[in-house]
Amino acid sequence: MKLSIVTPSYNQGQFIERTIRSVIDQGIEGLEYLVMDGGSKDETISILKKYDGCLRWVSERDDGQADAVNKAIRQTSGEIIGWINSDDIYYPGAFQKVMDFFASHPEAMVLYGQADHIDIHDKIIEPYYTEEWDYQNLLDVCFICQPAVFFRRQIVDEIGLLNPHLQYCMDYEYWIRIGRRYPMHYLKANLAGSRLYADTKTLGSRVKVHREIISMVYHETRKVPSRWIFNLGHVVAEEKGLTRTNGEENFQFVLEVCKTAIRAHMQLQGRVPFNDLRAMLGWVKHAFTQRRKEMTS
Repeated sequence: MKLSIVTPSYNQGQFIERTIRSVIDQGIEGLEYLVMDGGSKDETISILKKYDGCLRWVSERDDGQADAVNKAIRQTSGEIIGWINSDDIYYPGAFQKVMDFFASHPEAMVLYGQADHIDIHDKIIEPYYTEEWDYQNLLDVCFICQPAVFFRRQIVDEIGLLNPHLQYCMDYEYWIRIGRRYPMHYLKANLAGSRLYADTKTLGSRVKVHREIISMVYHETRKVPSRWIFNLGHVVAEEKGLTRTNGEENFQFVLEVCKTAIRAHMQLQGRVPFNDLRAMLGWVKHAFTQRRKEMTS
């Protein structure tokens, strides 16, 4: 089996060499590695030139991350495909574990492993939350870390490529599409580090990320993603600077969560599900009771 790794890149000169080294130092025979750069203006191109002969690269304008990944996959030929962004890293020995798994499990179409959130210095912040495969749970929480995913080319042939219209959750949407057709196999081994820092799209645009996820999940499943809607409420409250340090502040925080959730439900389907409304009423009642106790004590 041949392994193809693709990396979308744009102005990630601070990190991309660490990504490249984490790929080419794996020592896998016949590895194919393609970096699809979007026309970086920083030191990325000079770094890519440094590794001519170890990888292939293209630098040209694209229509975003998903478009770059799609273009790169189309230009590769490996039976097994992995995608890693230009600020993430693979851990030593990851590829051998992956190839051994696919060789011994010919029925497996997709494999995801464990991963860590890492900082700008490659230090582990915390483990990335993962769990055993469960499609219904996946709709509530994205427990699959993108650089720790590998899939057979047959997936691309049958399901297609990433949705280029998504800006933040193109990977999550892809896992949902795949998961409707195939079970995803869970490997309990640390495969990758996913970098978490202030300038990432995920942390820098949390409200937009959650709104896109809500719209995407509903579009793909026609089910109301209540847990994501409540998560959005928490993010909006936090972005407004609300805290939960005392009864009054907690009450205002809960009210903001509920108002945001109600608006999201109404925009999505024109009504609030009874179970969600009941849950919110319970939260407000509990927060009000706490506040009153503090005021009278």
